[in-house]
Amino acid sequence: MLLALALAWRLRDVLTLIYVSALFAVVLMPVVNRIMSFQLRGTRRISRAVAIVLLLSCVFLAIVLFFLVALPPVIRNLHQFAEDLPARIPAIEARLKSLPLAYKLGVDTDTLAQRSEDALSATAAFLFASFPDWMGRIFDLLTGLVLCVYFMLEGEFAYQWLLSLFSLETRTRLDATLQRAELRVSKWLFGQLTLMLILGLVSTLVFGLLHVRYFILLGVLMGLMNIVPIAGGVLTILLVGLVAALDSWTKMAFVFLFYAIYVNVENALLTPRIMRQSVNLMGLTVLISLIAGTELAGIVGALVAVPTAALIAVLMDEYLVQKDLP
Repeated sequence: MLLALALAWRLRDVLTLIYVSALFAVVLMPVVNRIMSFQLRGTRRISRAVAIVLLLSCVFLAIVLFFLVALPPVIRNLHQFAEDLPARIPAIEARLKSLPLAYKLGVDTDTLAQRSEDALSATAAFLFASFPDWMGRIFDLLTGLVLCVYFMLEGEFAYQWLLSLFSLETRTRLDATLQRAELRVSKWLFGQLTLMLILGLVSTLVFGLLHVRYFILLGVLMGLMNIVPIAGGVLTILLVGLVAALDSWTKMAFVFLFYAIYVNVENALLTPRIMRQSVNLMGLTVLISLIAGTELAGIVGALVAVPTAALIAVLMDEYLVQKDLP
């Protein structure tokens, strides 16, 4: 037993990758089954492999289309901003000097240009030094994608093999329990997509009203990054704040104010209700699962925290909760 625990701890990163891939396979299987249900007149039903290829192709085309439409204006403006930066530094210095208590806050505008160059150099050095780590993350992402595809293709065989390790009575009960868990976990995707859609639409509307540059791109990014609870939204709103700051500090302040209000509304109203309806979890359970998942596995843990909590809740309800007999 101790040897197995030691081996599991040694392979914890690999086991985490396998678990996340299997979980996403369970979440995506209803979509695959829906694609398989389509049948044109006079043709055979779509096979599972073809349905998976169609799903991945649609996702890939959507990503490519998004970047083809959204990135060119951003790249043009970044190039123009880099060319205009030396001439804009005096204006930035003047804006900083106009801030209340600028000197008391330690803002030395006389050395702003040198500090900006040092900051850019440090950022470039950091990106260069972290390049191997980023490549490792990309490799993990591709590996997880391949595993997810294999789980969708051959997951049923692995599932039946796992059940065969138990006695017939235990196997029947475990199968029924896991079937209920699969139903609840698969509904998590609908709930998460609903939260992503709401944030994306509201952000696009607010950023447009504030006349933030690239408000459509940033609004879409806000919605997409919301798939990673907490961290995704924070990183994206910081990016939006930087873009808004190019025009005025007031606009940046309104961007942060909007996000602060939305986060409170989402945490107090949207997430508990939507997740309760989709995975039948209390708001407190969702919050605790997010905190625990983030502490255990960082962003990946936060990403799979809610569906994992749904799985654990079903198992506990079946095997641990003592139900009163009639």
